[in-house]
Amino acid sequence: MKSYVRTLGIVGICLFLLSTAVLAETKNYINDSMKITMRTGPATDRKIIALLSVGQDVEILKSENEWSMVRLNNGKEGWVISRFLTDQTPASMQLEALKKNHSTLQTKAASLMEENKALKAENKKLGLDLNTTQANQRGLSKSYETLKRESKQFLDLQAKYKESTSKLGEQTQKAEKYEDELTKLLWNKNIKWFLSGAGVLILGFIIGFSTKRQRRHSSLL
Repeated sequence: MKSYVRTLGIVGICLFLLSTAVLAETKNYINDSMKITMRTGPATDRKIIALLSVGQDVEILKSENEWSMVRLNNGKEGWVISRFLTDQTPASMQLEALKKNHSTLQTKAASLMEENKALKAENKKLGLDLNTTQANQRGLSKSYETLKRESKQFLDLQAKYKESTSKLGEQTQKAEKYEDELTKLLWNKNIKWFLSGAGVLILGFIIGFSTKRQRRHSSLL
């Protein structure tokens, strides 16, 4: 994080100095002297029409000997001593600009630190969520494997049940067929026993009747 802020500071200074170099092509500044006078002409005995402060930018219109004719931002024109002019940004202005830039960078750095802190917290939360998701995934995988095994067992049981049901149906049909045949056999057997019994009774009756008749006939004799 410190290296990132340092890099931002260096880039900011470079941009500032670059912009200063561009401005220096079109502007000149009053150098670090306290105050200089701007006069109506290129001589110290000419009337003073303005006092210029350090860092005040002016436009040079022309130069003669040690004097330069300049124009202020408000349009006023006059003469100043050339040695008090410089095409470089005064050190005091550079320092002030650097201070402002430094303050801006500090604010950005603080914001980036807060953002980084928030990102770390979010990353930690995402890490916890990821662990929870992975744990859930492992649980789901186990459940899936269990379900797959149980499903296979269920399908096997279902197939066996269908097979058993089919065999049971076949055996039931066979049992019913055997039962019908057995019922017929028993019925035929019962009829035979009934007929046999009836025949015996009839035979006995005939024999008895015949014997009784013979006895009666013998008694008459």
